[in-house]
Amino acid sequence: MRVPPGVTPKDFSDAIKQWQEAIGTDWVFTSDEDTDLYRDSYSPFWHEDVEPIPSAAVAPDTVEQVQAVVKIANTYKIPLWTISTGKNLGYGGSAPLLGGSVVLDLKRMDRILEVNEKNHYALVEPGVSYFDLYRYIQEKGLKVWIDPADPGWGSLIGNAVDRGGGRTPMRDHFDAHCGMEVVLANGEVMRTGMGALPGSKTWQQYRYGFGPYVDGMFSQSNFGIITKMGFWLYPEPESYMTGTIAVPKHDDIVPLVANLAYLMNSGIVLGTTTVGSPLNFVRDPALAALRAKPGGASPQELEQYAAQRNLPYWSIELPFYGPAKVVAAQWQYAKQQFSAIAGARFQDGKTTTFPLPADAPTQFPASVAIGVPNLAVFGVGSVRSEGHIWFSPIIPMTGEAVLEARSVFEDAYREMGMPTGPMFFLGPSSNYPRCFLVLFGFPIEHDVEKNRTNREHFKRLIKIAAEHGWGEYRTHTAFMDTVMDAYSFNNHALRRFHETIKDAVDPDGILSPGRCGVWPKHLRKAQA
Repeated sequence: MRVPPGVTPKDFSDAIKQWQEAIGTDWVFTSDEDTDLYRDSYSPFWHEDVEPIPSAAVAPDTVEQVQAVVKIANTYKIPLWTISTGKNLGYGGSAPLLGGSVVLDLKRMDRILEVNEKNHYALVEPGVSYFDLYRYIQEKGLKVWIDPADPGWGSLIGNAVDRGGGRTPMRDHFDAHCGMEVVLANGEVMRTGMGALPGSKTWQQYRYGFGPYVDGMFSQSNFGIITKMGFWLYPEPESYMTGTIAVPKHDDIVPLVANLAYLMNSGIVLGTTTVGSPLNFVRDPALAALRAKPGGASPQELEQYAAQRNLPYWSIELPFYGPAKVVAAQWQYAKQQFSAIAGARFQDGKTTTFPLPADAPTQFPASVAIGVPNLAVFGVGSVRSEGHIWFSPIIPMTGEAVLEARSVFEDAYREMGMPTGPMFFLGPSSNYPRCFLVLFGFPIEHDVEKNRTNREHFKRLIKIAAEHGWGEYRTHTAFMDTVMDAYSFNNHALRRFHETIKDAVDPDGILSPGRCGVWPKHLRKAQA
């Protein structure tokens, strides 16, 4: 049996026995067979001694059991790594950052405590997945939507506290939360916002409560363990429709994105969309030969190629939600705005009305854009590798920024000898208001040298992005320190502030050491 760092075998054995008494022997896992299930399926450290592997895992079922686990961990200074469902593939999965940590697995805490159809909110535990809440809503016939992440088996709480994004008007998942229950490092239970008022009637309706707003401290942090969280849901709309804008020129992306930003910031378009080039999906030897030229194809060459085949250079599909007459008017207004771009073309998409008929799955593919969770994301990259990790910088919502990012990262990929084909640049997408998220999928292989090389490439991209003022919004556990290093204003004032909070609320440093670059005092020197 592995032993956590800094813990004696006897102390660990004593802690295991106490956990077994507190939560049940069946829910304390110590065998290699069991702990191997908590390894990162997409680990960039496959077959290397440095791969972080847990020493054990514990799976409590109630808040009281979480408190007991934390108190025992504090007694023996055992590091815990908290997961909800452990499905954060591409960002670390269920594996700890610090090898030998004990995984605190909350997936058994899977109760849906309330879904309120009148005020459109839900209160759930960490083990509740998007699939779970969707099925509950469907079984009850409630007129509310969830906003699923990709993939749908993930936890609402886990995705929200990692600041994940979706597709519908509730796409910023942390922004859509309202009220938390948190177990602190000393085992004490705290409720935030209106939940701090005993008997509160508005815990999931007014997030701020009274006094300093502290919910953000538990997002991408290791300051506490969230055991309940409220979420605002989207009232089922009357209809959903899409419309596509296509423009012919390379430089048209500047007015294209400017109009998109205006529509989004005005509240006319409230869902996620992606700016893309249809040329990326053309499989033609002539186009491949153009792209293979030294330095790649020029914009003028690609414009000429597209014009000869009646293809646009850029396109974007806008989503609209609401009453049928309203969304039709919004699309008409959008076309009016984009028509100022010479050569712009418009295509009406399908209008879907709700509630969907019982045979809808045969008529309309299950889609996160209409609140239906799925696992379709695993079709990305699965054929080409053993998995992936995501490089995910945030860039401004401007056409100029898109062109700059594309050029900068294409140059970086060429410099590092990496492929720059159509799939290297996924996005930019409007998963969050007023900015673009860009995703790059890095392949994971069961090849030590390839993974070592890819890790260096990944670190290099983080630095290149920072040099251009772009930061990652989240990252795989292997690169959390590197990303936090980039947020270095005023001699890393932000990180030093995080460390001050960590020392105050978790003085023994037992909660998720190193998460998002926040290390406890006794481990900082080793990580410097």
